[in-house]
Amino acid sequence: MEGITDAPMRALQGATGAFTYAVSEFLRVSIEPLSAKAFLRDIPELNNSGLTPTGTPVQVQILGGDPDRMALSAFAACDAGAKAIDINFGCPAKTVNRHDGGASLLKFPTRIRDVVRAVRDAVPIEIPVSAKLRLGWDLIDCIHLNAAMAAEGGASWVTIHARTRAQGYLPPVFWPRVGKVREELDVPVIANGDIWNLDDFRRCQDETGCRHYMIGRGALANPLLARQIARDLGIYQGVERCGVWKDSDWIPLLKQLITYSDYFGNQVPIRNVLRFKQWLKLARNHGNFAHFDAIKQTQTIGEFFDCLSSAIGASNVGATRALLAL
Repeated sequence: MEGITDAPMRALQGATGAFTYAVSEFLRVSIEPLSAKAFLRDIPELNNSGLTPTGTPVQVQILGGDPDRMALSAFAACDAGAKAIDINFGCPAKTVNRHDGGASLLKFPTRIRDVVRAVRDAVPIEIPVSAKLRLGWDLIDCIHLNAAMAAEGGASWVTIHARTRAQGYLPPVFWPRVGKVREELDVPVIANGDIWNLDDFRRCQDETGCRHYMIGRGALANPLLARQIARDLGIYQGVERCGVWKDSDWIPLLKQLITYSDYFGNQVPIRNVLRFKQWLKLARNHGNFAHFDAIKQTQTIGEFFDCLSSAIGASNVGATRALLAL
């Protein structure tokens, strides 16, 4: 999710009222602890009591393998205004894993405990500290010990992506394994991974028995998904008043993202074009966005919206003709 779930996207997704909270992109803790200034730069919601402009709380996510540096960084994040800390033990990226971060720690359960404990001890007691894990580096049984170690270290809850690091994002997901861990732990378990539509969500719910869910790529591929899940869970506050975007409503959605980008001071229009392409490629691959080929070569905002408008218009005309033919 790096590079796309930034502050403007968190504001846009939060406008639905369907999310309980958002998690920032991870900030990597390497040879030096991070400063409060670094957190304020990369997570601008900290200047607004940790809330997006649309009112969604943002949890600060950090990644690294050294307990002391992680603890000092977490303390700095709280000094900058963080209201919750999430520790990333799930990132499968090779560059991250080669530098003692993300999923590489899944091979060392006691180190997971030590990092969580160091962060837990470093921040005020009222600040929740959570951990995100995968099932294991290459074996799904490892999640039992790793999750237990995170809980022993003081994690307020554990989020589990139901794949191993070796899988990356390849199928299958092992939701029943998440359910077994939920039965073992005394802290909440959040289910994550391959929730692309409402049917997926319901299967995940049945197979894990979880009450809490994290969606990332699915929420981008299908802009309706978060609201569909919120309704299914009986969470209506803020959902109905936002209305329902139709599948063809990508243009106002994308223009709203520009508004939030401007709000956060993005003065480089090409960044919006690149973000749009990253988002819509995901929606093409995993959702029903049918116009990626029309916009993939565009270079400017104007060109992008001209090509997208033409493609959507042509598609609507084609659908109308097909209907008349019936």
